Amino acid sequence: MIKMLPLGMALAALIGLAGCSPANDTANDATTASEEPTILRFAHFWPATAATHTDVFEPWARQIEEESGGRLKVEIYPSATLSKPDSTYSAVASGTVDIGSQLQGYTNGRFPLTQVAELPGLSNSATQMNCMLQTLYDDGVIAGEYDDTHLLFMMGTGPGGMHTVDQPIQKPSDLQGLRMRRPSAIAGDIIEAAGGTPVGLPAPDIYTSLQRGVLDGVSLPWDATGSFRLIELTNTHTNIPFYSSAIMVTMNKDKYESLPDDLKKVIDDNSGKAMAAVAGEVFDAEDAKFMAEAEVKGDTIIDIPDPLNDPDWQEPLEAGIQKYLADTEALGLDAQTVYQKAQEASAACKA
Repeated sequence: MIKMLPLGMALAALIGLAGCSPANDTANDATTASEEPTILRFAHFWPATAATHTDVFEPWARQIEEESGGRLKVEIYPSATLSKPDSTYSAVASGTVDIGSQLQGYTNGRFPLTQVAELPGLSNSATQMNCMLQTLYDDGVIAGEYDDTHLLFMMGTGPGGMHTVDQPIQKPSDLQGLRMRRPSAIAGDIIEAAGGTPVGLPAPDIYTSLQRGVLDGVSLPWDATGSFRLIELTNTHTNIPFYSSAIMVTMNKDKYESLPDDLKKVIDDNSGKAMAAVAGEVFDAEDAKFMAEAEVKGDTIIDIPDPLNDPDWQEPLEAGIQKYLADTEALGLDAQTVYQKAQEASAACKA
């Protein structure tokens, strides 16, 4: 026999069912809201066409999103659209951006120990440079310089050479009277010791400065010369490994700490030496690519593979090394020990 509910109970049941609907909707809304991805804004100065953007940063961002199941999303802002090239690190530290990449040499004096890696004779490739930098960080030699952020990984360029509009540079005297863009104070000291006039200028501004005759040449690795289209304006190139540029990729500390442990692990799993190695391979491939492009163009290319043992170049390069060591020691820092550690890391990382 089918029992009929009294009218009052039936109405109560209907009202109860109706009353559950908004509660369920609220719960569903809360679930949906909790699944909204955490946006990480990533600022850097390379153009969107540069391999650093397309082959290092974009794949890294996709990996973060995939491994987090879409709970993390990295929005990349190239071409210094979100922060200036020389203030990206401070923007990360303050939380203006969540992640940023910058050359340490853009803020002279802020990373004095890290800049030991720029000295001549320590690296002959970006792969070696990246390994050396990451080793120095992981071993605690330079880690204290990044305490106000959460460092993700180190990068570094291949050896920086000299690229001029029309003046071949075979020996230091060829730099006399030339206005050369320098990437950092250390490289600038060496250019000055060799007789040139170093000019500080962010990479995105170099093209127009060369075009207008404000600069006679630049000191850059091949990958940057190609990324910023400078091969269009330069016709003579000197492969002389007299410096390399250090680069960092770092994250706002509070933003990192605000993530749940499983998402921190996603970030951690895509940080450190593995990413430094990836970046090194990309930089080295770009160096080879753009040097080949200049050769096809018919440019003059001069090779000075071991300038520290070259009678013409040894003196200005040694002067640059000693100036760095003296300036860093004057800050109360043990530059000699750090230099020794860098030499040891360089030897261990040599390909």
